[in-house]
Amino acid sequence: MDQSGQGGRDQLARTVDELVDANHILFRRGVVDAFGHVSARHPGRPDRFLLARSMAPALVRAADILEFYLDGGPIAADAPRPYLERFIHGEIYRLRADVSAVVHSHAEALIPFGAAAETRLRPIWHMCGFLGEGAPVFEIRDHAGEASDLLIRDRALGAALARALGAAGIVLMRGHGATLVGSSLRQAVYRAVYAEAGARIQAETHRLGTPIFLTPAEALAAARANDGQIDRAWDLWLAQTRPKGDGEPT
Repeated sequence: MDQSGQGGRDQLARTVDELVDANHILFRRGVVDAFGHVSARHPGRPDRFLLARSMAPALVRAADILEFYLDGGPIAADAPRPYLERFIHGEIYRLRADVSAVVHSHAEALIPFGAAAETRLRPIWHMCGFLGEGAPVFEIRDHAGEASDLLIRDRALGAALARALGAAGIVLMRGHGATLVGSSLRQAVYRAVYAEAGARIQAETHRLGTPIFLTPAEALAAARANDGQIDRAWDLWLAQTRPKGDGEPT
């Protein structure tokens, strides 16, 4: 992950460290378990991205972070085994210049909203204003037929997923999970945490009665307000992840 100039190397090192923290926070918050992954666009090379080798997020360390071309190919010829679904990340970065981080999870609370055709995941809580008018759903059958394993195994499927995401902050993947994006790693992690919580709250509200969702204007205003508080959430989650201050997740 060479980058010319000390300033560039320092910026890259900071990004790698924050990406390691993002992996640990997502695990601690229950968004990922043994599976799922989070990436960051390379801070000095927008045509590349950073992602851990294929492993459980809670175990990721700086030495595990690899550098990739947008086509999903690792920069290093001798790179260890990468995540199979790295094409999710590369194709979103290719399509969305505004995206600096991508989270892919199998968060259980989100799965029903990708499978219930008549019930859309929408913002019912001000913390989920980024959901806008509702989360789009990617249907892999439209691109891989009726007998796929639902995984994003190549660039074509990654590109189809990126198109389904469009300009949104999240896309649900029927029978699989969800992919979320942000203009920063912290925003992507924030969205991943609160999308899962918002899904649980919406499901509970449906059991009680007819939900009252945020209006589009309310959702936009809430999202803008919350974007100014993301560091507050990040600092807390990081402290909970590293309570001993030794850099090791618990």
